[in-house]
Amino acid sequence: MNSKIKWKVLLPVVLVAIIIHFFTSNAVQVETYYSTGIYPFIASSLQYLFGWLPFSIGDILYGLAACWIIFKIYGYILALIKGNISGISFKIGVIKTLQLILLIYIIFNLFWGINYNRVGIAGQLGLQLKKYSTQELLVIDSLLLLKVNESKKTLLSNPKQIANTGQIKQQTIAAYQNIAKKYPFLTYQPTSLKPSMWGWLGNYAGFTGYYNPFTGEAQVNTTVPQFLQPFTFCHETAHQLGYAKENEANFVGYLTAASSADTTFRYSVYLDLFLYAQRNLFRTDSTAVKYFAKKLNPAIRKDLNDLRKFNERHRNPIEPVIAWIYGNYLKNNQQPSGVQSYDEVLGLLIAYYKKFGSI
Repeated sequence: MNSKIKWKVLLPVVLVAIIIHFFTSNAVQVETYYSTGIYPFIASSLQYLFGWLPFSIGDILYGLAACWIIFKIYGYILALIKGNISGISFKIGVIKTLQLILLIYIIFNLFWGINYNRVGIAGQLGLQLKKYSTQELLVIDSLLLLKVNESKKTLLSNPKQIANTGQIKQQTIAAYQNIAKKYPFLTYQPTSLKPSMWGWLGNYAGFTGYYNPFTGEAQVNTTVPQFLQPFTFCHETAHQLGYAKENEANFVGYLTAASSADTTFRYSVYLDLFLYAQRNLFRTDSTAVKYFAKKLNPAIRKDLNDLRKFNERHRNPIEPVIAWIYGNYLKNNQQPSGVQSYDEVLGLLIAYYKKFGSI
């Protein structure tokens, strides 16, 4: 195939990408026609197709893609050294690469990525998002302190409630069934929750879970400390439901885990949110942060110490690079705060508390 023909093949792909770009410029349009229109059908189709498998097809695809990229880069470098790359072959290679990138962009967006531009959970719940004050953050932090201490106390008095990974998966499904009674738009069916094949890598890359938009599977790193896993399962399931932004997935995960009958879920989510609140409060009131930290149940401080040691064992020079790459990915998908977007769940939580009076 010569370069002229390849350009003709490339142009329709460019046109589709442009159409997607203009469609996503209107959040109400995205919410109406995609997020609550065609996307639920796409998601359920993928979950019916791959959800029944006990392993992750998406993880296998990621592994194969990584091997293919390494093979192609190696072949290109080898050809470059041998001088086997002509001007025409280089031009064709560039066109093929653009075709592939645009095709991935289109599939990614059509299957899930358009959700980055939706109205989202704040609109569905009628929450008024405003810049919160230090005083409001103090109130939320103190409430989270009470919640996390209470849930840990319950766990300590009844250790049998502490679940293994298989039980956590089932309890996640049960928690979504429960929250759907209150918010039907959070109905989760069919299901596709799986342990990550790359969990060991995630410990060094810094991820606890991820969603594969090409297969509709939610993967959780089950090698991290167990008390992190319930909230992670709920967070990744929220991505499956079309809440693409990290603060929204965190908030939907909160709504779900907090409504669970399993105390391990409530402990997991309240601990995670407490840490977000502490980190953000430190910027304006470090004295309050130290006060709240001292009020934690000693068993919670032990969990946090275990988490610190776990992170230290896996610390490496590559992790900041991965965080930078991922942060830029988020910035390019309607999340200008980058990796700090996860923390923005606090704005949703405060707005929710102001409207409903409880968390």
